Amino acid sequence: MKNKRKLFIAFFFLASFTVIAAAPFFGVEKITPGTVLRPDSDDVKAEIFWKIRVPRVIAAFCAGAALALSGMAFQAIFRNPLATPFTLGVSSGSAFGAAIYIQMGISFSLPGISGQSLFAFMAALVSIGIVYGLTRLKKGFSTATMLISGVAVNFFFSSLILFIQYISDFDNSFRIIRWLMGGFEIVGYSPVLTILPFIAIGTIMILLKINELNLITAGDDLAAGKGVDIKRTRTVIFLAASLMIGSIVSIFGVIGFVGMMVPHICRLIAGYNHRNLAPASLVFGGTFLVICDTLSRTVIAPAEIPVGVITALLGGPFFIYLLLSGFSVEGRR
Repeated sequence: MKNKRKLFIAFFFLASFTVIAAAPFFGVEKITPGTVLRPDSDDVKAEIFWKIRVPRVIAAFCAGAALALSGMAFQAIFRNPLATPFTLGVSSGSAFGAAIYIQMGISFSLPGISGQSLFAFMAALVSIGIVYGLTRLKKGFSTATMLISGVAVNFFFSSLILFIQYISDFDNSFRIIRWLMGGFEIVGYSPVLTILPFIAIGTIMILLKINELNLITAGDDLAAGKGVDIKRTRTVIFLAASLMIGSIVSIFGVIGFVGMMVPHICRLIAGYNHRNLAPASLVFGGTFLVICDTLSRTVIAPAEIPVGVITALLGGPFFIYLLLSGFSVEGRR
């Protein structure tokens, strides 16, 4: 069984690498490997490949990996298969922060950090803080309370975003609507370099807490008995996820359901141990979003479907399946 699983994981990583390598070649303009490897001095196709498609694939991979890892961490912390940055209102909170930045018409940045990313990050922290605070109001931790709180916070921030749209002029309102649908219409490597430090720091913070996540998944009492500082671990996970989600939403908009679907699919491949599940979620999450983005720019080419629409179309039925199946994150049904 162990050898079979190792073989399956090896095939899984090979398939992911193949998808990532092939994705930049798909698009309206047909590009061959020969064009890319031996470009003429003024070859437009090589420019399209290296300056538009490759950074776009890298951006989609980084965003998908971070969303999947955040979803895995939230599911472990809350011990609930439906806990994701999207269902807990973190994504809508980040979107609200970025929408305020757009509406205020201000522009500033700290070294390496845009003002929009800072607003999104702070709003993400506030939203997850509200959800966590609401779950602690009643004695005893309840995953049902957490989910209801997340839905309420999600609706609350969504309503605030609608209000901002209502008081915005036509141009800002359209920008906010289009950006809320999510997408990777980028040129160059600048957006990738902007999100990369946030994703790297957040990923390292979560990976350093893998043992604690394994124990917390088995129960708070057991984890506390093994010496885990549960409060500190949750704070680290919240900070890490907010850092990653805030940076992604501030640039690419809201991309839902990746953090919910990918960890569950990976549990079937890599098992329930977070030492295996974390790298599997990172690789598969990135690959999954690369596939979704490739579909978004090819299905009705030359027009594009916002990638958030595609992930929502896939995630809605998956969400219902999880609700009905009683899927667990603890290694049993």
